Amino acid sequence: MSKMKIAVVALALGALMLSGCSATHTAISKRNLQVQTKMSDTIFLDPVADDKRTVFIQVRNTSDQQGLSIEPQIIEAVQAKGYRVVRDPDQANFLLQANVLQAGQTDLRSQNEAFGSGFGGALIGGAIGNQFGSGGGRAAATVGGALIGLAADALVKDVHYSIITDLQISERAKKGVVVLEENKASLKQGNSGYKNVSSTEETEWKRYQTRILSTANQVNMEYAEAEPELVKGLMRSISGIL
Repeated sequence: MSKMKIAVVALALGALMLSGCSATHTAISKRNLQVQTKMSDTIFLDPVADDKRTVFIQVRNTSDQQGLSIEPQIIEAVQAKGYRVVRDPDQANFLLQANVLQAGQTDLRSQNEAFGSGFGGALIGGAIGNQFGSGGGRAAATVGGALIGLAADALVKDVHYSIITDLQISERAKKGVVVLEENKASLKQGNSGYKNVSSTEETEWKRYQTRILSTANQVNMEYAEAEPELVKGLMRSISGIL
């Protein structure tokens, strides 16, 4: 066998071993489901008497997972904390408004960027999955190992799922307290112009906003497996505020 053929075989075997080791390491280290939930900003609400523990709940879902319904779980979690859920916001001492912005498969970079931007921040999409590159003159020599490694990686996938939720809680101000709410917006005019609009009004609500990120990570996991655990983490965070 010529030296060139020996080199080709050696490089291919090396690539195979490295790919196999990588896939094995992923399969072992990510074999258990890992779920985390974190909140971008802490919210403190003033304690109130039992007769004032009333809350109006409004939930929206603007994500791709339209089958995801968290309102019943939120109601149950809030009631477990001793609050009474009312249908009329005028009868409530608290307003709890939530919007599910994203639910499904994602990557670590997208998760961190979305969480770091906080309440109302833009969601930046990220590539999902592994990326493969070639190495110039050695590409032909390692093609066999690369193909086998690709097959190994296809069988062992390090999967991340997340639910990103924006949460606003409004607390009714006490008698005699004046709350001024100022709204500002920049409206685009054509390709280069903007119109600034602002308004100030007196309101009876003190508002608090935060973003909640729930993540799940496990090898070869499906979204249907991750969703219940993600929702549990989200419920713990929401009910923990009250």
